[in-house]
Amino acid sequence: MTSTCVRCVTRFSTQNLSCTSTLSSLRWLLSSDSQLNRKPAAAAQSNKCPNQEKFPVTSSELKRVQQYAVDVTLDPDTAYPELILSDDGKQVNHGDVRKNLPDNPERFSKSVCVLGKQSFTTGRFYFEVQVKRKTEWTLGVVRESINRKRSITLSPQNGYWTIWLRNGNEYKALAGPPVRLSLKSPPQKVGVFVDYEEGLVSFYDVDAAALIYSFTGCSFTEKLFPYFSPCNNDGGKNSSPLIISPVRVI
Repeated sequence: MTSTCVRCVTRFSTQNLSCTSTLSSLRWLLSSDSQLNRKPAAAAQSNKCPNQEKFPVTSSELKRVQQYAVDVTLDPDTAYPELILSDDGKQVNHGDVRKNLPDNPERFSKSVCVLGKQSFTTGRFYFEVQVKRKTEWTLGVVRESINRKRSITLSPQNGYWTIWLRNGNEYKALAGPPVRLSLKSPPQKVGVFVDYEEGLVSFYDVDAAALIYSFTGCSFTEKLFPYFSPCNNDGGKNSSPLIISPVRVI
């Protein structure tokens, strides 16, 4: 599989596996506010989904994760030198010119990405990102200790809990090995929800009120940061920015 965003990830498996989470597990988690405070039994176990479609959730279920919305801004000290960040820290796209920036330890040198300024070591948090008019992107969360100076494989084993779009219509959860996602319609806005203690990272199609994918049974032991890659602009075909959007409860 080829991708114009060759610097985002240089190595990955093309094997397709069944989804590692189910709609029933999400609904168990979100069935009530009190359920959000309960520990799931055998959290590290996974169940196979019958297909890879987006799962509809009720508006009340999406509202329960949206109540954990946080204000996320982009950290310019982590940005790959060819990225263009807006002054308010809410938008990022790939430019054609590599800026002469200090190669500080926080900065990504090989991967076209940027982190959020905010970090999280406990509790729950949620943010939304507009992805419309883009042909490639990667979103999710990462642990603080990821290697920022070389190209890496995006996987939970390497500290990345992410999903991506490639070639305009190829969606994957980078679960190590990646899981191909067959979505009925392309999401225009993606919601990312994390429950640190429960080891849960979930992705939503906000407008469709649909669950895209969940990583479950994760073990978090250090700071987590929001992760954004607009990928290469591909000669203008993928020039639209990723936009961190205000959360409006549906």
